[in-house]
Amino acid sequence: MSISRIFVANRGEIALRVLRTAKEMGLETVLGVSEADRDGLPAQMADRAVVLGPSQATKSYLNADLVLHAARATGCDALHPGYGFLSEKPDLARRCAEEGITFIGPRPETIEAMGDKLSAIAVARAAEVATVPGTDMIDTAGDAAGAAEELGYPVVMKASAGGGGKGMFLARSADGLASAFTRASREAEAAFGDGRLYMERFVEQARHVEVQIIGDGEGNVLHFGDRDCSVQRRYQKLIEEAPVTAMPAALQERLHDAAVRLCAHAKYRGAGTVEFLYDIAREDFYFIEVNSRIQVEHPVTEEITGVDLIRHQILAASGAGLQLTQDQIKVEGHALEARINAEDAENGFSPAPGRITGWEPPITPGIRLDSHIRPGDLVPPFYDSMVGKLITRGKTRDDAIEAMLRAIHDFRIEGIKTTLPFAARIIDHPDFRSNRITTRWLEDRVLPALETA
Repeated sequence: MSISRIFVANRGEIALRVLRTAKEMGLETVLGVSEADRDGLPAQMADRAVVLGPSQATKSYLNADLVLHAARATGCDALHPGYGFLSEKPDLARRCAEEGITFIGPRPETIEAMGDKLSAIAVARAAEVATVPGTDMIDTAGDAAGAAEELGYPVVMKASAGGGGKGMFLARSADGLASAFTRASREAEAAFGDGRLYMERFVEQARHVEVQIIGDGEGNVLHFGDRDCSVQRRYQKLIEEAPVTAMPAALQERLHDAAVRLCAHAKYRGAGTVEFLYDIAREDFYFIEVNSRIQVEHPVTEEITGVDLIRHQILAASGAGLQLTQDQIKVEGHALEARINAEDAENGFSPAPGRITGWEPPITPGIRLDSHIRPGDLVPPFYDSMVGKLITRGKTRDDAIEAMLRAIHDFRIEGIKTTLPFAARIIDHPDFRSNRITTRWLEDRVLPALETA
């Protein structure tokens, strides 16, 4: 199998990121855009850009028929879905295979198995990877009450078909369980068209850690170290870093082994992320899910390994196999990533689309910016609010923190509100500096102070 022309079915910084690597590999590129993005930087970088449809995502980026028609019509022999949109839709991967188009991602059956949380948990258990104590599918609030008594409060309701924090609600006692069940089911149905739920014991003192892998689809899997993504608001990550520095080294090795074992068992192909909950009190970890795509936070892993993950993702999809051995993958230094969202953090993180009148990133060694934005660009209201990712690297975690604070201070953005000033507040917080955070830290400690300031 060979690839010569890639259709990029995404927008923004990830589209630009894929286009750059594809060009470096000598591949031709076609970008599918909406009306809102037809004049953007990614459209100018691609060898060719075709308009999929109107600005609304449902009529462009989320329309698989339009995406496949555009890929066929432009003679593309591969399709890269980026992240979000159609990236984890097994139907797209299946239809690509039927059309003879290489889907740069896992096989459709893998996406299907990993996309359903209960199915993914079953795969993890079959691979002898520990999971959070929990239930199978729960049909009614009454069933939920009985299960919660067995697990012990607090518990969290989760959408089986979900991700990104949608359909997740916490119940600390029986009084709040029925409400949590109803709200989770409704939100899951609205977000995914699937209201099925399951329940897990809620780990009070936890960190969100994950392992980056790439597999060849034949059971051979490499890991590229780990990341800590514990700084979250409503289960949405805001700050990511690599490697994890809050776990004992022996436990980290077990974490890597578990991720590799799970993905080898599933004969995983391409890039993926295995996410875990680290129970600080018990010094143990539990499997959460597999994201069967490239992650938003992949740059921090690239910075500490020196590996272009998109390149190896494309190679794996092409049938070229794994081009590295585990011994060749070395982790050096520390990297941080701050998401730049067009949101007003002082006003409930409300969306802040608009015209960017000033955009002057810092230019300093050790700083990386993944963004498609230029001065004068319009941030449309139709899509996710992220307009870029600021990444810093240093020899130590403290070095990366200081570099990030300088970079944010030197970054001039005018015309819209962004979350960068809030990111600086997080990173400069004594708890973050001393690495004393949990997945609840931001909402329990930082946001209440912001609201009362």
